[in-house]
Amino acid sequence: MEAPAAGSAANVTTPVADDEHLDYSGELGELDNVTHPWPYLQDFFSYIGVKNSSYRIKCLLCLPRVTEILAFKNSPSNLKKHIERKHVGHLKKYEELTSRKRKRTTLVNTRTVSQRSIDKAILKYVVQGLQPFHVVEQQPFRDFVKELQPNAKMISRLTMCSMIDNASMGMKKAVTEAMRGVDHIATTTDCWSARRQSFIGVTGHWIDPNSLKRCSAALACKQLRGSHTFDVLASALNDIHSEFEIRGKIVRTTTDNGSNFIKAFQVFGEDENNNAVGSDGDPGNASQPGEDEEDQEGFEEVEFVDVSALLNEDDGLEFQLPQHQRCACHLLNLIATVDAMKATSNEAYKKVYLSTFGKCNALWYKCGRSTLAAETVEDACSFQLLRPNATRWNSLFLAVERLLRIMKEKGEGAIRGICTNLKVPMFNPAEFAFLTEYAAAMSPVAQATNVLQAEANAMMEWLLPTINLLTVKLDRVKLPLKYCKPLVDALQVGIKNRFGHMSGDPELIAAAILLPKFRTAWTKDESTIKTGIDYMRQHIEEPSLQLADANRSSSSDDDDFFSALQSSQAQDGAKQLDGYLACSADHMDLLKSFPAVCKLSVKLNTPLPASAACERLFSIAGLVFSPRRARLNSRNFENQLLLKMNRHLFSFS
Repeated sequence: MEAPAAGSAANVTTPVADDEHLDYSGELGELDNVTHPWPYLQDFFSYIGVKNSSYRIKCLLCLPRVTEILAFKNSPSNLKKHIERKHVGHLKKYEELTSRKRKRTTLVNTRTVSQRSIDKAILKYVVQGLQPFHVVEQQPFRDFVKELQPNAKMISRLTMCSMIDNASMGMKKAVTEAMRGVDHIATTTDCWSARRQSFIGVTGHWIDPNSLKRCSAALACKQLRGSHTFDVLASALNDIHSEFEIRGKIVRTTTDNGSNFIKAFQVFGEDENNNAVGSDGDPGNASQPGEDEEDQEGFEEVEFVDVSALLNEDDGLEFQLPQHQRCACHLLNLIATVDAMKATSNEAYKKVYLSTFGKCNALWYKCGRSTLAAETVEDACSFQLLRPNATRWNSLFLAVERLLRIMKEKGEGAIRGICTNLKVPMFNPAEFAFLTEYAAAMSPVAQATNVLQAEANAMMEWLLPTINLLTVKLDRVKLPLKYCKPLVDALQVGIKNRFGHMSGDPELIAAAILLPKFRTAWTKDESTIKTGIDYMRQHIEEPSLQLADANRSSSSDDDDFFSALQSSQAQDGAKQLDGYLACSADHMDLLKSFPAVCKLSVKLNTPLPASAACERLFSIAGLVFSPRRARLNSRNFENQLLLKMNRHLFSFS
C-alpha cells in the first residue's frame, strides 16, 4: 500500500502481493546490467535502483511531485495499483502496453537464451536438416532468427564450417569411445560416385554385451582419387580402421562382390595365407615349412640378391585387413538377374519370357518417358507403374508385382485398356499366367533379400537359415508351375554356386545355432549341425582362458600349471553349451543365462550378412552432395554426413 508522508521527499509504496502475477524475470540479466526492468512502461515510470528484493521505481506522471514505488522483481502489479489510484485516466493505455508485452513475453522471451545456445541450435538445424552452410548468411534466415531472438549475433559461413569441423572431431571421439568398450566390431564398406567424384564409405557395427542389441555408426565417407585398385582400397580401409582404433577388433568386413574388393581381401586379408604367395603370385609355388630341409642341411651357400627389388616386392603384409564376408543381398541380386537369365537356355521358357517382358518393357518405357502415358495409367488404375532399376535390388520383381496388383484389383481389362491407349501389344492369357508364375518364383528371393538387408535386427546368425529356407520355398513353389520351372531350376543352381561354400563354414553354422529362435531346427542335415556344435565346443572355452593365456610362459612347468585350469574351464563351457541346446526358450535374453555361450554368440554374430548399411549411408550422402552443392569440399561433406548419421551417439554441446 502507498503511504505518503507530509513533507517527505518521496512517497514509498511497499510491495503488495497481487493475484495478477506475470513472470518477467526472464527479461532480467545481472542487476548491474538492468536499465529498466519493464522497458515498455518507460513512459509512465523510470527505474531508480534496487532495495532488498524489490525495484525502486519513480512515477513520471506524478511529476513534479516525486513518488517512489517499490515493486516486486517478478511483477509490476504495484505499478498498476498506483495507476488505478492516482492516474485512472492512463489506465487504459497502461493495460494496452502490458497486454501487448504479456503476449510477446509469454510466447518468446520467457527466458534468456545465450549466444552459445543459439549457435548450437543453428548448427543442429544445418547438420540434421542437411542445409548448405551458406544458409546462415541468407537474409530471410537471419530475419527469422532475429525475430525470435533480437539480441542474437549471426554467424558467418566460415564460422559454421569451423563449428562443424569441431563438432566432427567430438563426434569421432564419441564413436571411438563407444567402440573401445566392446571386444568385437564388424564393418561394411563400398564405393560410391557422384558429381564426377568417388568415395569409399565405411560403417561400423557391434553388439551391446548387456542388451544384446545391434549398435551402428558411420565411420567414413572419404574421397578416393585415381583408380580403385585393390591396394588403394586396402590402404583406405587400413587408415580408417586405424583412425578409430579398431584394427585388432574387427571380426569381418562385408563388401559387395566387386573384383577389386575381393582381391584386396585375398591379398591383405587375415583369413588368407599372405606369406604363401610365390614369386609369380601363385600360392602353389610357395615353399612349405620343412620342405627341402634335408638338401639345405650340411652346407652353406652365399646368395647375392637385389635389395631394391626385394624392398619393392609386394609381400602382402603392407596392410592387414580382417576376414572378408561377401554381401548376401548382392549375391541374391546376382541370382535374381544373372543366374535367372540362364533359364532362357530352355526354348519354351525363352519364347514366353521374351514376348511377355517385351510388352512389359514397352509399358515401362512409355510411362517413364511420357507424363501423359503415366497419367493415363494412374487415371485407369489408381497406381503408377514401377520401372525396373538395374542398381536396385528386387526392382524387376517389384515392377512385375505392381502389374499383378493392378490386374488383381482392377481386372485384366484395365491392363488391356492401358495397352490400347498406349499402343502397346495386348497381353495374352499365357503371358498373364507367366507373370503370375514369375512373381511366385521370385517372391522367396525378394523376401530373403529383405530379411538379410535389415540393419537393426539382421545378424550373421540369420544367413544360413534364410538361405536354407529359401531353397525349401523354391522346391515348394516349383511343383505347380507350368512356365517357370526352368527359372526355379536356374535360381537353385545359382544359390548352390554362390552360397555353397558358406553352407560349410563352421563359424556361420555355429552363429545360426547360437540364435535361440533357430538352434538346430533350421536344417535337417545332421552333419551340418555336428560341424557347428564341434566348432562351438572347441572355441567356447577361449574367453574363459584369456587370463591363463596371457600369464602363460614358454616353460613346460607353467604349461602344466595352467593345464588343470584349462580343463576345468573347458568343461564348464561345454556344460553351458549343453544347457543352452537343451533349453526350450527362444528369446535372446536366454543367452545371458549362459555367459560362455553368450560371449561366443556375440563374437560370431557381430558381422552383418549384407552391406546394406553402406547403401543407406550413400543414400543420405546423395542428399548432402546434391547438384546445387557440387563444389562442397570433401572434408566438409564427410563431416556433415557423419554428424547426421551419428546423431544418436553424439549430442552437440
